[in-house]
Amino acid sequence: MTEVRVAGVGLTRFGSHPERTGRDLFAEAADRAFADAGVDRDDAEELNYGNFMGALAEHQGHQAPLMAEAAGVRCPATRYESACASAGVAVREAVRTVAAGDADVVLAGGMERMTNLDTGGATEGLAIAADDLFEVRAGVTFPGAYALMARAYFEAHGGSREDLAHVAAKNHENALPNEYAQFRSEVSVEEALDSPPVAEPLHLFDACPITDGASALVLVSAEYAAENDLDASVAVTGTGQGTDRMALADRADLAATPAAVDAATAAYDAAGIGPADVDLAEVHDCFTIAEVLAIEALGFAEPGEGIAAARDGYTTADGDLPVNLSGGLKAKGHPVGATGGSQIAELTRLLRGDHPNSEHVPDAEVAVAHNAGGTVASAVVHVLEVAE
Repeated sequence: MTEVRVAGVGLTRFGSHPERTGRDLFAEAADRAFADAGVDRDDAEELNYGNFMGALAEHQGHQAPLMAEAAGVRCPATRYESACASAGVAVREAVRTVAAGDADVVLAGGMERMTNLDTGGATEGLAIAADDLFEVRAGVTFPGAYALMARAYFEAHGGSREDLAHVAAKNHENALPNEYAQFRSEVSVEEALDSPPVAEPLHLFDACPITDGASALVLVSAEYAAENDLDASVAVTGTGQGTDRMALADRADLAATPAAVDAATAAYDAAGIGPADVDLAEVHDCFTIAEVLAIEALGFAEPGEGIAAARDGYTTADGDLPVNLSGGLKAKGHPVGATGGSQIAELTRLLRGDHPNSEHVPDAEVAVAHNAGGTVASAVVHVLEVAE
């Protein structure tokens, strides 16, 4: 198997871009990724592109060739859809393609444009990632679904809204210096607790925002990097994917995410590491309870112990295992089709030392990205390491 390197990363600022189109956003991210990599875009052999709701938000299907044109590449292009894990799956397939020796250069990432929809339209669009027959038609939305998961967790393990508020405060603080973040403003624990309820026990500051944005990665083989004298110091050494029952009612335990456990196990095995080897992580905190479930699924905390991780300082910027130094979905934003690529872009910058929060992890060598779809019916995990 060929070692896969991250040669370059590109992001747009996450937030509201009412004047821009999806193709414009992805073009910007791709331009930045190729410039960062120092790779000629004519060398790209494939485009793997993640998008979830473009047919609803922009009335645009068949987006892959459109995004290839926007990115200035002429190669086979494929769109991947796995709800909020769309870009994670696109990146995973790009990694597998390069590792298998089927391509030396692959452009991977994703885009989502959401803020052009009103709140009802965005909620309806996102809801199609749930089970339409048994959840959506009964009125389930994702705030409600994750509220059910939070209640199940509190009933099984204990915990409080204050524990979740510490997750929100931590991630907003991490986003402050991140030039790509949607919300670069502090939120205190008290402010999170006092925010309006959305679906108890989740309140406004427990939820990520609606976001426009794009991400792009230039992945190359180690041989291509050497032959072209590229400074590609970060390798993707492991990747894994997992699946769970779609509807919450069909699951044995709402306080656990076995799809993420399966994805992490496969990624760790491929990389030859374990949870104790990881120095930092970006996890899918679409709601604060989701970060708790993620760090337990990844093996960073035992079941029932993840709830206290932010409050106790374990996952803060200067803690033993910093989580979501980018600000996470909570504060950086969540353009759903782009998030999985964005996480890897942020971790690459952190490991290279050119991220504004790199000072918190100056000796980091191993990072993990955790990207989830829906109520974690889909999950993708990647291991990144500083290349030897």
